[in-house]
Amino acid sequence: MKHPKTLTEAIRFYGDPANSLAVVKEMRWPDGKPVCPHCEGRKHYWLEKVYRWKCAKCRKQFTAKTGSVFEDSPIPLDKWLITIWLVANCKNGVSSYEIARHVGVTQKSAWFMLQRIRYALQNGLWSKLGGSDGGPVEVDETFIGGKPQNMHLKSRLKIKQGIHANPKMAVMGMLDRESRQVRAQVIPNAKREVLQAAILSEIEKGSTVYTDGWTGYDNLAAQDYVHETVSHIQEYVRGQVHTQGIENFWSLLKRGLKGTYVAVEPFHLHRYVDEQVFRFNNRATKDNPLTDYDRFMLAVSQISGKRLTYAELTGKVGETEGGDSAIR
Repeated sequence: MKHPKTLTEAIRFYGDPANSLAVVKEMRWPDGKPVCPHCEGRKHYWLEKVYRWKCAKCRKQFTAKTGSVFEDSPIPLDKWLITIWLVANCKNGVSSYEIARHVGVTQKSAWFMLQRIRYALQNGLWSKLGGSDGGPVEVDETFIGGKPQNMHLKSRLKIKQGIHANPKMAVMGMLDRESRQVRAQVIPNAKREVLQAAILSEIEKGSTVYTDGWTGYDNLAAQDYVHETVSHIQEYVRGQVHTQGIENFWSLLKRGLKGTYVAVEPFHLHRYVDEQVFRFNNRATKDNPLTDYDRFMLAVSQISGKRLTYAELTGKVGETEGGDSAIR
């Protein structure tokens, strides 16, 4: 099977239902033998007319979508796969309006598809950063939201007086310089207990940690870390001590949020962070020259075992187990 290298080739290739089914089947069941998601039975037969399998054990029907982020979606696999290709490879993201126009679905359906894909892109199976196997770790936080100068004067005054909370959302990120892998999450605030709890959870003790001069990172040395800081009031780089790497990630994240998505509800922000983390961690480098197809297959390989319903997405019910992890 010749793999597509460009978007044009992908559209032609996955436009064939047999090819779309084959790639999802390959990712979900590497041995080529589908497993019933209802009872885990391995004996089944193919129903040609309805294009699905029927389990010989529990007698239930299932498709390649069942038990994945595609479940219960009437949208055909070719449109799902092309959308995943775009999400995985568009550096600044792709909006639901663009997906609606290019793929041929409604904007609401496109938005739901994108949120489900972002849910699949998150990966909570991480080893700790730094330590003997890693390099120094850059840690920083940023705030995402509207600019104060664009707010009404009364709103600005109420925020300044402490009557209303700051509408900006805090996001924390960590970058391992050796592996060039980043992790990021939305946090409730940038207070010391929140920041240091995340560092203790995600970075091996004894690692070198580079931060800016924010007081929330004080006393990391007492937690068995080698802590170096750079004061942005005086300088941005002092030899190897800087946070320029993680700030590069912030620039990419904000470029997508401001230029492509324009308006993102705080309730959904963590999924947009997951999307950018996936692209950043799987970008092409000299040591790891990934192609668009490689990123696409990595994304497809993460669809299984994840389900996000519209009720969960809109907050009407809580998300099922296996949802958002702490640092992604």
